[in-house]
Amino acid sequence: MASTKDVLDRHLGIFGEGDLKGILSDYAPGAVLFTPDGPLRGPDAIRPFFEALIAEFGKPDSAFRMQHQSVEGDHAYILWTAETADNVYELATDTFVVRDGKILAQSFAGKITPKG
Repeated sequence: MASTKDVLDRHLGIFGEGDLKGILSDYAPGAVLFTPDGPLRGPDAIRPFFEALIAEFGKPDSAFRMQHQSVEGDHAYILWTAETADNVYELATDTFVVRDGKILAQSFAGKITPKG
């Protein structure tokens, strides 16, 4: 069984590759992703969130910087910054709950400033 750290490392790696199918495979069928716009339940509801991020971060000159990463048991936390052609992510965080090798819950929040 994959550890929380294994799942997090895989998730971050496949996001960097823009692998939507791989990203969605990390989530349990009943997973919940909490966003500033409300919760997304299950991989089908989570799909548009990641489609938009993959499109944005796939543009030229996008930069992602991990500031902090912690893993404790079934829980993981990341703090990051980024800049894309469209936005500056001045500060962003994700918290994950992982069980049996799958993400059960995730929260995302960030201070995102549109460019232009």
